[in-house]
Amino acid sequence: MGFLKRILRSTGPEGAVNTDPAGSFERLSDEELQAHMGIDRYDSFYLTNAIRPSYDLQVIPRQGFRHDEYRDDASGARVPVLMASASRPDLLDLFLELIDPLGPVVDVVLETSHHATAGHQDLYREHIDVPVLKSTLLEFEDLLLNDGCTGIAVVNPQKQQEVQFDEHKMLIAYGHPLKEFERVLIAGDVFPDPDIRFITEAEHVHSSTDRYIHDFEILKSRLGMDSDWN
Repeated sequence: MGFLKRILRSTGPEGAVNTDPAGSFERLSDEELQAHMGIDRYDSFYLTNAIRPSYDLQVIPRQGFRHDEYRDDASGARVPVLMASASRPDLLDLFLELIDPLGPVVDVVLETSHHATAGHQDLYREHIDVPVLKSTLLEFEDLLLNDGCTGIAVVNPQKQQEVQFDEHKMLIAYGHPLKEFERVLIAGDVFPDPDIRFITEAEHVHSSTDRYIHDFEILKSRLGMDSDWN
C-alpha cells in the first residue's frame, strides 16, 4: 500500500485492530486505496479526512443518532448513552454546542492513539472555563476534524455527564438526563434513527500524518497537559 500504509490504521468493529490479511484494505492496490480515501461524500453526508468506511461499504455513513447503554462490568452500573453521526460542515459546531449543558467549568480528556498499536491513551486536565476551552478548540479545528488518532472528551464529574468527540468523529453523550443533548442534535438536523449503524460497527480505516502529531503536541501544551506519556 506504499506510503499510505505508514499513516493508515485499519480496524475492525468497535475499534479492534484488523489483523486479517484478507481484510478489505489489505487486498487493495495503492491506486484503489487512494481512490477510496478520496471519497468524502456518501449522498448528502460528508466525511472528514480522519476515517473511511470499509472498501466494500459494510456501513454507509449517514446522519442521525440513537440511544444505547454503557455497562460497567466491575460495578454493574448502567449509564445511558446517546451516539450520533453528523456531516462534516456542522460537526465541530455541534460538539461545541453539546458542551454547554455540562456547565461553565469542565474537565477535559485528550485521547491519542498516535503512539499506540491498539487502543488509545488519555491525558487529563481539570477545571477549565468552557469559553476558554471552546476558543482553544476552534484554533485546532483541522486537527480535531481530520486526525483519525485524536479524540477529546469533556466531563462534568459532579453531574456525572460526559460528551465525546472521538477519533472516529462520532458525537457521544453519557449520563442522565440526555434530553438537552437530544435538543442540540435535533436543532442541528441530526434526528433520532434507532436503526442507524455507525462506521465503528464494521471494518474501517483511520488516517493521520506527522503534522497532526505535531499539532496534537501543541494542543496538549495549550491545555496544560505537558507531561509525557509512555
